[in-house]
Amino acid sequence: MDATTAPHIIPPEMPQYGEENHIFELMQAMLEQLLIHQPKEPISFMIEHLQRNNDHVPKIVILGPPASGKTTIAMWLSKHLNSSLLTRDNLIARQFPHVAFEASKHYQRIKMISNTLFIQLLQERLGEEDCIRRGWILDGIPETREQALMIQSLGLIPKHIIMLKAPDTVLIERNLGKRIDPQTGEIYHTTFDWPSDPDVQNRLVEPAGISELETAQKLLDYHRNIIRILPSYPKILKTISADQPCVDVFYQALTYVQSNHRTNAPFTPRVLLCGPQGSGKSLQAALLAQKYGLVNVCCGQLLKETVADKSSFGELIEPFFEKKVTVPDSIIIKVLVQRLEKQDCVQKGWVLHGFPRDLDQAQMLKKVGFSPNRVFFLNVPLDSIIERLTLRRTDPVTGERFHLMYKPPPTMEIQARLLQNPKDSEEQIKLEMDLFYRNSAELEQFYRQAIILNGDQDPYTVFEYIESGIINPLPTKVS
Repeated sequence: MDATTAPHIIPPEMPQYGEENHIFELMQAMLEQLLIHQPKEPISFMIEHLQRNNDHVPKIVILGPPASGKTTIAMWLSKHLNSSLLTRDNLIARQFPHVAFEASKHYQRIKMISNTLFIQLLQERLGEEDCIRRGWILDGIPETREQALMIQSLGLIPKHIIMLKAPDTVLIERNLGKRIDPQTGEIYHTTFDWPSDPDVQNRLVEPAGISELETAQKLLDYHRNIIRILPSYPKILKTISADQPCVDVFYQALTYVQSNHRTNAPFTPRVLLCGPQGSGKSLQAALLAQKYGLVNVCCGQLLKETVADKSSFGELIEPFFEKKVTVPDSIIIKVLVQRLEKQDCVQKGWVLHGFPRDLDQAQMLKKVGFSPNRVFFLNVPLDSIIERLTLRRTDPVTGERFHLMYKPPPTMEIQARLLQNPKDSEEQIKLEMDLFYRNSAELEQFYRQAIILNGDQDPYTVFEYIESGIINPLPTKVS
């Protein structure tokens, strides 16, 4: 929009709808597919693409040297994500089902299949219903730069590339102990992963080509090819050390493939900070407002400002302030809606703290159409909260705030006249903490995409975590 023209009144529902339904990404994906496939009937093609609804299925490539464990990781990811696993073996077996097992191995060993035919097999397999609907994982494909370029030219674009890496000496030693179950295709190891079932133990076979000399030659070929493959995938590549327990490698790989890459989609942050009193919500909100221009909406401060403005809502709130009782949720939500509807909040985004404090308030906020797109829970132990709050003091003369440990008064004279807010007593803090944690479990359940942070560390470290959680897309959670 042209900023030089008259101000545009953007209803808050518009950007919220776009973000919740991923409209930008949807249009971007459709345009990508149109340019790749160049159909004669673009409208019919787009309708079919939308009906397929598979933009978010896994499209993963696992690369790595021999004995790095890439097949094991690929199999585990395939089971966990319920996606189709494609390997050189099963692609060739589908093409030559009549060839016996030993003959099939012979075909692979002497490379009787050309790159052109192999990529054709891959393209046909990726066009089948299970790959389209549930996604796919390529184990060790592409093997060469030529294959990588052929795959790209067909418009087969993975979303995540994982490369496993380990020293050659480790890989050679590891390869010598490899064993395969001919019935299931599962891979085991004489040292690291020996099956507990005696029947499985008895049928394990030693695969061909695992001697030290043969492994060294395969590693040489792999290193020669991999440095030419990687430049094809500069922005979606994740390198993981394979020289660690297989379970650790798997969880690192799973975390990566569940992450979403940053897009150019317009994004207006609507941030909610939850945490007990003294967890640092106000400071983090101020830092976000300062760096990103978000509107800092502190619920308690907003109510005070409303009373000071002598508005109609202020007149409703003032009696509750005078009696020192809680303002009803129905009034609070009206004041919040009035503030969040203002154009600065719609255009710049907002960071809200101090509300909601329980499930009912969270549901009220959602009902009036103001759902946050980032939620952070700042967890801080009771001992740290007590230390932060019970040592706070205020100078009644200047109004300046001090902390006896972190920001002590400069002179004994000032220290002698400092006062403590009754709300900062240890008994009151324990009551507030108990109330917060009684409600926090339900709030965390309500905000399923919430990010839980350790708030008991340097505030600028906490801010870095919050900042990362805002600028990066939320991970995809697999049930």
